Amino acid sequence: MADNMTELTRKTLVDIRGLLAARQVAAREAVQACLARIEATEPKVQALLHVDAEGALATAEAMDKIGPDTSKPLWGVPVIVKDVLTTKGLPTTCGSRMLENFVPPFDATAVAKLKDAGAIILAKANMDEFAMGSSTENSAYHPTRNPWDLGRVPGGSSGGSGACVAAGQAFAALGTDTGGSIRLPSSFCGGVGIKPTYGRVSRYGLVAYGSSLDQIGPMTRNVADAATVLQAISGHDPRDSTSMDLPVPDYLAAVDSADGLKGLRIGMPKEYWGQGLDQEVETLCKQAMDTAKSLGAELVPVSLPHTEYAIATYYIIAMAEASSNLARFDGVRYGFRDKQATSLLDMYKQSRTKGFGDEVQRRIITGTYVLSSGYYDAYYRKAAQVRRLIRQDFEQAYSQCDVICGPACPTVAFPLGDKTADPLQMYLMDIFTISLNLAGLPGLSLPVGLGKDSGMPVGLQILGPAWGEEKILSVARSLEKRLEPLPEPRALA
Repeated sequence: MADNMTELTRKTLVDIRGLLAARQVAAREAVQACLARIEATEPKVQALLHVDAEGALATAEAMDKIGPDTSKPLWGVPVIVKDVLTTKGLPTTCGSRMLENFVPPFDATAVAKLKDAGAIILAKANMDEFAMGSSTENSAYHPTRNPWDLGRVPGGSSGGSGACVAAGQAFAALGTDTGGSIRLPSSFCGGVGIKPTYGRVSRYGLVAYGSSLDQIGPMTRNVADAATVLQAISGHDPRDSTSMDLPVPDYLAAVDSADGLKGLRIGMPKEYWGQGLDQEVETLCKQAMDTAKSLGAELVPVSLPHTEYAIATYYIIAMAEASSNLARFDGVRYGFRDKQATSLLDMYKQSRTKGFGDEVQRRIITGTYVLSSGYYDAYYRKAAQVRRLIRQDFEQAYSQCDVICGPACPTVAFPLGDKTADPLQMYLMDIFTISLNLAGLPGLSLPVGLGKDSGMPVGLQILGPAWGEEKILSVARSLEKRLEPLPEPRALA
């Protein structure tokens, strides 16, 4: 029985939904298989913060009584949601002590859309506190470990989402991407992750870190699964003023019809393929580009000249927005309150000092500084100007090519504790991902193999123009069909 359950959790999302629709597998069976996998792997991986076993089983039983619904593309499929998205009746802590006991009265739009599509919410995934980090070591509760090597990080801030999919705990997960937080853990954990165009997926119910940067997206095992989830959560939402009222293409049709790359121009930015790349990352990503060329693609040299300013620009803007968004957590209205405080000012100070971790406090203080009257023009205004130049770089590049490709990260997953003492080294992990958030454009991380020396997954980033999700999914699927699939994560084999 245990072996049958393990085999079930190895299925892709597209495969399991077919079995569910044909009544060859019951929704309850799918949930039980995932819960058994969680029980077996969670002590090692620690990808989750809250598991709703009782609620998921009850939902599955109710669905089985009615039977499969062909209008619901995710009917009976267990999924996991990053703990920064509100879930009605389930804790939403954002990986922080500040919200340790917070249970929202409503679902985020992306979560509601998953439920409307028939998905069953199984658990909430661990994350860097308030999505601030690149390793999931900043969680207030525990670090998450990489299923490929339990001594290494899974990436962040959506490390719990990336690790739970790699560990087979669910068939898909939702993550959020403010500066690479979907693509980095997907690269480190050997999965597919998509950051959509800003405005494609509603941010309503997403606890904000950087409001002009945050996007919600799927993290899955393959491209077709990612397309299926993205289809379900995309679309206009009148409750989100940044949500665009545009038709949503048929992403799965684009994936199904993907057949070669003849005539496609792939931009190769010199800033992404130069100095600083680990040899095994460079080797595998270049091999993937050779495969693209063999499928008919033309590799075109392009330049994104303001990339060197992206780290500084991103962290000024992100920290400024964080300081504004997190001002609401003051111990007065909701969240953690220090009960030993002797005055109102002391309550503010102690509640925020004890409720927030070091990285969150660091970013709030820096953000407050760059927004202050004496430094606004020197820092924040200048960063906003450079942000516009970064978007113009992409617009210029896309006049010469159809998509842009490069490594998702300069390295494979690094050891736990390796960069925690030096925040700047941690920030540099985002060098290839943050420009896309500043420009508001879509990107996907695709696994292209295991490093020869490390044995760890390497991700190739495929970037597209605004509203180009259909295009990057098609490119990713064409490559995926020719690349060797990754084996089971060795730490859990």
